[in-house]
Amino acid sequence: MKKQKLDIAKMEYFRWMENAITDADIITELKVMNDEKIEDAFYRNLEFGTGGLRGVIGAGTNRMNIYTVAKASQGLANHLKKSVEKPSIVIGYDSRIKSDVFAKVAAGVFVANGIKVNIWPVLMPVSTVSYAIRYLHASAGVMITASHNPSKYNGYKVYGSDGCQITTEAAKVIFSEIKKLDIFKDVKNSDFETEIANGNIQYISEEVYTTFIKEVKNQSLLYGDKVDKSVAIVYSPLNGTGLKPVIRVLNEMGYSNITIVKEQEQPDGNFPTCPYPNPEIKEAMELGIEYAKECDADLFLATDPDCDRVGIAVKNRDEKYELLTGNQIGMLLLDYICGQRQKHGKMPGDPVMVKTIVTMDMAEQIASHYGLQTINVLTGFKFIGEQIGYLEQQGKVSSFVFGFEESHGYLTSTYIRDKDGVGAAYMICEMFSFYKTKGVSLLEKLEELYRTYGYCMNTLHSYEFDGSAGLTKMQSIMKVFRGDIKKFGNKKIINLLDYELGLDDLPKSNVLKFLLEDNCSIVVRPSGTEPKIKVYISVSAENKRIAESVETELLKSVEEYLK
Repeated sequence: MKKQKLDIAKMEYFRWMENAITDADIITELKVMNDEKIEDAFYRNLEFGTGGLRGVIGAGTNRMNIYTVAKASQGLANHLKKSVEKPSIVIGYDSRIKSDVFAKVAAGVFVANGIKVNIWPVLMPVSTVSYAIRYLHASAGVMITASHNPSKYNGYKVYGSDGCQITTEAAKVIFSEIKKLDIFKDVKNSDFETEIANGNIQYISEEVYTTFIKEVKNQSLLYGDKVDKSVAIVYSPLNGTGLKPVIRVLNEMGYSNITIVKEQEQPDGNFPTCPYPNPEIKEAMELGIEYAKECDADLFLATDPDCDRVGIAVKNRDEKYELLTGNQIGMLLLDYICGQRQKHGKMPGDPVMVKTIVTMDMAEQIASHYGLQTINVLTGFKFIGEQIGYLEQQGKVSSFVFGFEESHGYLTSTYIRDKDGVGAAYMICEMFSFYKTKGVSLLEKLEELYRTYGYCMNTLHSYEFDGSAGLTKMQSIMKVFRGDIKKFGNKKIINLLDYELGLDDLPKSNVLKFLLEDNCSIVVRPSGTEPKIKVYISVSAENKRIAESVETELLKSVEEYLK
């Protein structure tokens, strides 16, 4: 079987040696490949799903390169031409290696297919693509980014005309078009610079960017309440796209005491000081925390490379900086937003909060306290955006109050249909300064929420399985978890929710949620964008110490099935 897989990979490898001649980097890489590297690069095509494409940059069908990007663009173009009379598209890109190159390649393919292209002239946050689609009434959008992944990755996100990332059914249709294509024979293309000169590719105007910034600023919930905006803030864009929009919004809203982490200020796809540029993890935040210590800052916040995720650190009672989880930030924002809306009579008639099934259940208690309905969706902000679309169809778009996911993604209104790190960074700063003016820290506010609703802890653990062997291993592990497991640690399993069966009117998805006794739960799912299995553990307990002990026991038990 392994020899057969290698033989198939080699056949495609030699075809690339003959045809992939327009990219010097690819030719150089192909020439030095051994059998192991050939198999890994060619054993499969990059899979196109709801997250579009995502993979390691390099030569091969299982890699992100100008040929796989062009093929995906041709498939999307074919789909648009079949479904829209005069299709148009918005394209954006971030600071990652070759993001600008891939964006121009995609633009050339779309124009060659008669599709009008609107492209941001400089790197921009992913939220500006979602915004521009709706502003320009485009048929679709593409963002070249791998979000928070390490520097060796890049990706290709696809958006629909509603400004929302494509969901399951749309991804299947587009993927079926992509699979029909020969990567070298069936892809049309045109030169980017020539088409810019001819006016067939147009740069998105400053007006669109300015109106986006205005929409972000309109999210303020102070309604005349006075707050101290002189709070000392340290900010890091983690060498990504957040610098200009985040600083512009904060400055224009009165926050000027801002220190930027110099080493992470400018766009750099190598991410030299944070190899894994994810504000969820401590390593990515360490340099910014050092800055915060030196400046004696009140708040440190960071956005990931495409500026859709935000992480923060605040001082605790020992004057040390403590990272907040995505769940904690989300619950604080939810409570702040609801409190301010209720206080000033700005709560809609049928308020709604949307969260993912792996996001802390305690958020539902907070929502209920303020009279909000909670809608739970599958993992991925695209499903939150989809719910906004449903509300819009019912004439109830104003009912949306807040949407968030545990992986540091937040949306406070409906001006876009994806998570927005620009808006979230601003809202966090407003919330922080609001409470600080009252002499309350975010950690103290969080403790108040725990006292009100009970202590709850959510943790995320990721396990990597690279290559073709890793994919097989992940499939095997998921089968094991679907076996006859009675308990994890000392907690009996009360119920198993298998979302692959299509539960709760949600699309089928390879996700398992184990409901345990004592209001604990475990979710197991393969990542849709990385070769990883992710495990989410939720523990309810009397206090943090007991919760940590239970979580450790549950994790140890889960890991026995991951070997």
